[in-house]
Amino acid sequence: MTSLRLQVNGQPVVTDIQPNTLLLDLLRGPLGLTGTHCGCDTGQCGACTVLLDDMAVKSCTLLALQAQDRHVATVEGLADAAGKPHPLQEAFMACHGLQCGFCTPGFLMAACGLLKSVAQPSEAQIVDALEGNLCRCTGYVNIVTAVQQAALAMATSGSSR
Repeated sequence: MTSLRLQVNGQPVVTDIQPNTLLLDLLRGPLGLTGTHCGCDTGQCGACTVLLDDMAVKSCTLLALQAQDRHVATVEGLADAAGKPHPLQEAFMACHGLQCGFCTPGFLMAACGLLKSVAQPSEAQIVDALEGNLCRCTGYVNIVTAVQQAALAMATSGSSR
């Protein structure tokens, strides 16, 4: 067993793990954060996307130890402390950017990572940022529109979360 220290959704976590524990397994197992989905186990689908120090990563291909002393954000951490949805969550609902919902947490986190680095991304930048996420239901148009709407809402409100 190896000791792991990190922050998850702003909360400190200290736990003992096996050295080969994947970040996805830590999040879904001992931490109970099941919003991060396991779709393929190979990094192809993006359902397991989380933010590691504000960068989108596939948690199914990352060892938990690689998050040592770092910040991890999951879909559970998007809403504010009062439970108000993040502008991305609101835009996905308003623009019908989700159907079955399985891929949605990964898309939300990939989009969140993009908006943390580019406040007003172009359509091409959005498409590029989301290329590692697969959806079987929506056809992607509404997802891209949702990210554009969220970026506009965040700029209008001055929000950076």
